Amino acid sequence: MNIKFRPEIKDLVPYKPGKPIEDVKREYGLTEVTKLASNENPLGYSPKAKEAIERCLEELHLYPDGNITDLKDAIAKRFGVKASQVLPSSGSDEMVDIISKTFINPGDEVILADVTFPRYIQTCTMMGGTPVVVPLKDFAHDLDGMKAKISEKTKLIWLCNPNNPTGTMFSEDALNSFLDSVPSHVVVIYDEAYREYVTRDDYPKDSTYLLDKYSNVIIMRTFSKAYGLAALRVGYTMASDEIINNLNKVRGPFNVNTIAQSAAIAALADDEFIKESYRVNAEGKEYLYKSFEEMGLWYAPSETNHIFFDAKKDCQELFTELQKRGMIIRPMYGTYSRVSIGTMEQNELFIKLLKEVLQ
Repeated sequence: MNIKFRPEIKDLVPYKPGKPIEDVKREYGLTEVTKLASNENPLGYSPKAKEAIERCLEELHLYPDGNITDLKDAIAKRFGVKASQVLPSSGSDEMVDIISKTFINPGDEVILADVTFPRYIQTCTMMGGTPVVVPLKDFAHDLDGMKAKISEKTKLIWLCNPNNPTGTMFSEDALNSFLDSVPSHVVVIYDEAYREYVTRDDYPKDSTYLLDKYSNVIIMRTFSKAYGLAALRVGYTMASDEIINNLNKVRGPFNVNTIAQSAAIAALADDEFIKESYRVNAEGKEYLYKSFEEMGLWYAPSETNHIFFDAKKDCQELFTELQKRGMIIRPMYGTYSRVSIGTMEQNELFIKLLKEVLQ
């Protein structure tokens, strides 16, 4: 073959999403399968969002608002920022790509944790950047270790707080101390996809003040987790006007569809749904903690809607055996796996099947 591909993508591996329910049903001849693999909201999504979606169905022949005006305005009003500081995207995945395309030149260094959202390192490599990987410390971000790696070549630093897949977090004081030490020309992306699930008081519940304090900070959020709009692919980024203007140059036209825009606006206004999602998640988390402790299994204390745990069994073997029984979780590496927190019925079923496999 004479076709030449960019050398930067030679060793990249396509992102592997959680296994779909229908695939497992076909593979094992099952009629009922529970998926606790992709950190989806087990309650679904807001009824207000459903009403908004239904109102959009007569407009599918029209292009969406390419400026995403109403959603920008809703986010800005809700969180006390300017609309010019907001840029929605087709999920956080797209924004990770946009940020990397906007900032990274070949040879630029990008600092990130060794166990975190995989798209950070993939998009860095794709753009010819050099990943500078800092191991987690006690399964949480080692901010001091990251600080020590900052060099003249550093362009970006990725912080996922709480972290995916470990569920761990660092405090507001630790975050501010870290940002104080980062040179102003180094861009720090603060990804808080799971912020709505955090229970600890020392977490920065409202991080928007960072935009006034640090001109080099980008805040990323999503509607895929607590808001339950994962299928619609909609997230948003907040940053300085200058950063947003440059990200907007890279953003594709009509990247957030009409249904996603309308559903996100409605979901943003439904505080009761978010409160109930938080309650169900907190209750489920405590149940799983107790179950793991009774089984003698280690887990990382989580501030998300998933738990990173050690089943003392090869994660791929565990993954396969649970699938045979109609349960999908996420294998990580070694004996570590990640399970999403579901409804209490789903959580109890997971523990029942986990005990079967491990016995």
